[in-house]
Amino acid sequence: MRFVAAMMRHETNTFSPIPTPLSGFFRGSWTGGPLYGADAVAGYRGTNYPLGAFIDGAEKVGADLSVPIAANASPSGVVDDAAFEHICELILDDIAKGCDAVLLDLHGAMVCESHDDAEGELVRRIRGVAPDVPIAVALDYHTNLSAELVENSTVITGYRTYPHVDMYETGERAMNTLMRAVQDGVDLVMMWDHRQMLTHMLHQTPAQQPMRDIMELAIAAENSGEVANASLFVGFPLADTPHTRMSAVVVAERAKADAAKGLMARLLDMAWDRRADFVFSIEPMSKSIEAARALEGGPVILVDHGDNTGAGGCQDGMAVIEEALRQGLDDMVAGPIFDPEAVAQMIAAGVGEEITIDIGGKVDMPALDLAGHPLRLSGTVTRITDGKFRVTGPMMTGIMIDLGRCVVLDTGPMQLVVCERRLETFDVGCFTHAGIDPTKKRFVLIKSRQHFRAGFEPIARHIVLVAGPGVCSSDYSAFPFQKLTRPIYPLDQDAPAQV
Repeated sequence: MRFVAAMMRHETNTFSPIPTPLSGFFRGSWTGGPLYGADAVAGYRGTNYPLGAFIDGAEKVGADLSVPIAANASPSGVVDDAAFEHICELILDDIAKGCDAVLLDLHGAMVCESHDDAEGELVRRIRGVAPDVPIAVALDYHTNLSAELVENSTVITGYRTYPHVDMYETGERAMNTLMRAVQDGVDLVMMWDHRQMLTHMLHQTPAQQPMRDIMELAIAAENSGEVANASLFVGFPLADTPHTRMSAVVVAERAKADAAKGLMARLLDMAWDRRADFVFSIEPMSKSIEAARALEGGPVILVDHGDNTGAGGCQDGMAVIEEALRQGLDDMVAGPIFDPEAVAQMIAAGVGEEITIDIGGKVDMPALDLAGHPLRLSGTVTRITDGKFRVTGPMMTGIMIDLGRCVVLDTGPMQLVVCERRLETFDVGCFTHAGIDPTKKRFVLIKSRQHFRAGFEPIARHIVLVAGPGVCSSDYSAFPFQKLTRPIYPLDQDAPAQV
């Protein structure tokens, strides 16, 4: 057998001002962009990604595996068409050579200039090249599921965790189910449905209610054999598209289709009945930091979730850092802050030199009418690194991270890490690669929302969420949505379950 596997991963915040060209797909790469062919296999073998599972699975069944491209970008703004077309062309050309199965590691919330549903468009094109080839798709928990993606796929599975620590297992589930059809001839059907609700990302995790027992029901149905796969997608609410909402997809043997459809309805109805519980209430930034200052011991993890790179944030907002310093927080490490200009200036100054410099606040956010505000800081340059490390924590384990050049500025009360590339702070390597041990700090100020729990919750004595300004705000009423299918809860309080 010959399999084609590929990765196209991007979570698009359509309100983010950060552009996403092909060079933005550098995550997991040592080359500064996507990985191709043998480099893609080498880059993702042994990692906690669906593509890692596809590589292992193909070897297990003795199939020849071709990986034309692995394109993986940090969340940011709309992907340019040239990048999307480049990725699609390579995948389609490889499939056109002939194959027995296609294995796709996708995100599910990628928007490009010409397509609100980039993943659906990719799979539609694959069907045009290979109408009958079985297609397995592994998707992120934050997928905005579309009819086009479902109708052109054979099997779809989604992550069951947030932070996403089961990405490899999701790839295994997709491939194992597909092999039942390819090798065993099992007649599978796939069905999906949705509910008109925007869930808040800080209340989405299956580790807690309101989502925990809903996800547990889906897992139990899959484990018992009631269905082949059951996946829930809470959606990515910062992508302004017609299919942004909560959804579910169930794969089952055709003889069990009616029971599977009933399960899907039950899962979604449970979520809809709890829709108010998925809304996150925002606390003023100053109040959160004041509460953190009063806590005993450390590390106290301060999480700036309004400027979270993992949801398309600029990673250069300085408002939370400024407030923390104003309130007298000491023994603090913060960052990484995205500011290539400041990095260059501090490298030019050199290690051991004192410098006064404007850091961050270089990026405006016109969609929310927010202007960037740099923060002037004085301190000593104490370390310069190449920004490269491998993730050792449970999320994206084994992947290569390249932050670009990094500089540590010591201001006295704070060590600040400043970098040339954007990345959500989900792994302690962001600090340890620069010689900083966050476990020894009283305060650790990072930009994240939920993924930080993978690497930082195990070392935290306290966790305090801080609602800094930015394009990842939990105040959905602040966003100028244009393409959402309305009405939708909670923007429209009287929204029906379906439209």
